[in-house]
Amino acid sequence: MPGKDAANSRFSGLKQITAGNVGELKLIWSHSTGLKKGHESAPLVVGDTLYVITPLPDILMAFDLKSTEGRLKWVYDPHVAPRSAGVACCDVVNRGGVYSKGKIIYNTLDMHTVAVDAATGKEVWRAALGDIGQGETMTMAPIVAKGVVIVGNAGGSLALEAG
Repeated sequence: MPGKDAANSRFSGLKQITAGNVGELKLIWSHSTGLKKGHESAPLVVGDTLYVITPLPDILMAFDLKSTEGRLKWVYDPHVAPRSAGVACCDVVNRGGVYSKGKIIYNTLDMHTVAVDAATGKEVWRAALGDIGQGETMTMAPIVAKGVVIVGNAGGSLALEAG
């Protein structure tokens, strides 16, 4: 899940990297999304797959971690409304997704939550949760608790003036 656990601890208990061997780490492969906006989503690793969500257009990519060159398994495009970029207050970021019961679930800037089959990249379901025309956007990473997807929108930081 985003932030590793429900407490958002972001701490790994893995012991393979130590003060004694950290200097031996080297880059194996990298991938550029080609986007110059803020990349704020933490990648998810589930089994032998690395999942990355870009900022707008909120593309989900799955990479094969068994591959020494970081082979792309599949790409899912949620077809986010481009006009949502003009509604977002602080950047067109995406703060990530969550893995639950074989699906990657995440939010799009234009107020949708999508569930994508983690193995195939096919959309399983999509829910519209707001209206960018009302100044609403969504950048948060969802939380799944007891099978329920919990999300929230942004927009309170945008003041609309009458007049």
